[in-house]
Parts: sequence; C-alpha cells; structure tokens
Amino acid sequence: MNLGDLFKQARDLQAKTQELQNVLAAIEVDGVSGAGLVRVTMNGKGELRRLLLDPSLLKPDERQTVEDLVVAAHSDAKAKLERRVADEMRKIAGSLGLPPGIGFPL
Repeated sequence: MNLGDLFKQARDLQAKTQELQNVLAAIEVDGVSGAGLVRVTMNGKGELRRLLLDPSLLKPDERQTVEDLVVAAHSDAKAKLERRVADEMRKIAGSLGLPPGIGFPL
C-alpha cells in the first residue's frame, strides 16, 4: 500500500466518523414503563430530551412509584439507544470493509 492510499483511507475514515456522528445526533429513542404511564425520550448522545407522565401518577402518595417508573423508562431508552448506536456503527464499519466488532472512533 502506498502513502497516497493510506491518506485516502484516513480521509475516508474521518468522513465516515463524521457521518456516524451526524446519524447519532439525529437518533431519538423512547423508553416506556408502567404500561405506558411514563415515557422518556433520549437523543443519540444519551441526553434525556423529554419526560411524559400520565396525569394519573401526579398524586402525592404515588411519588415513589413515579420515581421508580422514571428510572425504569430511562433504562429502557438507554438499552434501545445502545442497540441503535451499535447497529449504526456496524453499518459504517461494514461500508469501510472493517471486520465486525472493531472499535470505531467517535
């Protein structure tokens, strides 16, 4: 492999990395718990974007239940996000001809 090919591969990897970052920034996943009573939305960076609570939960004596449901919904969203990110990374790595499971810089 000559130096020109190596630089081309480096530029391709940089472009694919930027593409992956753009794809991840656009991802939004919802996590739910309590049969839909609590819903959280996270973006591809893992930031909590929205929290929706069913009005029936907004009672003082339901505080502990609401807290538990919010944590469960967040965990659900995080697991979904991790799967989506892994899928996107596999797609990009595959398009570069990289073997499965190889690390990809973010």
